[in-house]
Parts: sequence; structure tokens; C-alpha cells
Amino acid sequence: MVSFFLSLGANIGDRFEHLKKAIQLLKQEKGIWLESISNIYETDPVGFVEQPAFLNMVLGGKTELTPEQLLQAVLEVERKLGRVREVRWGPRTLDIDILTYGQETIAEGNLEIPHPRIQDRLFVLIPFAEIAAVQKIPVGKNQFQTPSQLLENVKDKSGVYKWKDIDWETELELIES
Repeated sequence: MVSFFLSLGANIGDRFEHLKKAIQLLKQEKGIWLESISNIYETDPVGFVEQPAFLNMVLGGKTELTPEQLLQAVLEVERKLGRVREVRWGPRTLDIDILTYGQETIAEGNLEIPHPRIQDRLFVLIPFAEIAAVQKIPVGKNQFQTPSQLLENVKDKSGVYKWKDIDWETELELIES
């Protein structure tokens, strides 16, 4: 079993519903166990800014899947929820990024772990630090930093706002009933 963290974001349609359904689909995946779910943050778009605001969050768990299998699982969840890749950093029903997979560093094909822009993304670091403040993230050869440490290094802390506190146990019971 390997620990992992995922970032989820949505800015098209019912953003909250897309995030809830993604969690439900991930919970149903064989070999994936979710253990922690952050609150949701509304965030200004980054990169391509002429689009609606995002709802973002971070999930943590354990898996028996290989990194490649985990990537295929999250891509399938995106597909099921209508993800279309037309514009880089453009609007989307759902975006799931693998932030970490254990303490591994992987760069092959379309799989890069830890996520290459994690240290620059306030909308990832804030919810990540909320659920795993001391999780070690590889940042160089035999060098690690935590989400909290990376967050301290971000100069501009604007554009990310807590959307609302979520009682995920109740929300997920409602989805499954």
C-alpha cells in the first residue's frame, strides 16, 4: 500500500456536484482507499484567466495501484464526468492531478510525480496543508518539503478563498443513499 494525494478542480456546470461525484467514483475504484478530504476552496483561474472560478480540493489515501494504474483510474473518472481537453488550463467539468505517490519521483510520458507545479499553486497547497501539513514531498535529490513549508514560500497568497466547510461524512452518505 502506498499513500497518495490528489488535487481536484472544477469550473463548469455544478462544480460541487462534480467534486462529490468524483469522490464517489474514486471510492468505488478497486485498490483505492480515501482517508482524508479537504474543505473546498473557490479559486481564481490560473494560466488561462478568461473563465469561471474553480472549486478546488485535495484528497489523500492509500492504493495498491501502480502510479500508471492510478493515473488511468483518475483519467477514467475525469472522462465519466465529461472532461474534454480543448484548451490548456481551460474550463473543465473536472480536473484531477496526482500530487504525490509515496515519496517517489517519476517523470515518464504523461506521468510526472510529484506534480511539477505543486510549489506554485496556492489552490493546491492550502487544501493539501489542511489535511497533510507534514507530508514529505520530494523537491530534489534526497530533499523534501512539506505542504506547509511550500506554502510559506508562496509570495502572492491571493485568489484562494474557503468556499465552505464540508461535513464529508454526511455528504458522502447522502451520495451513497
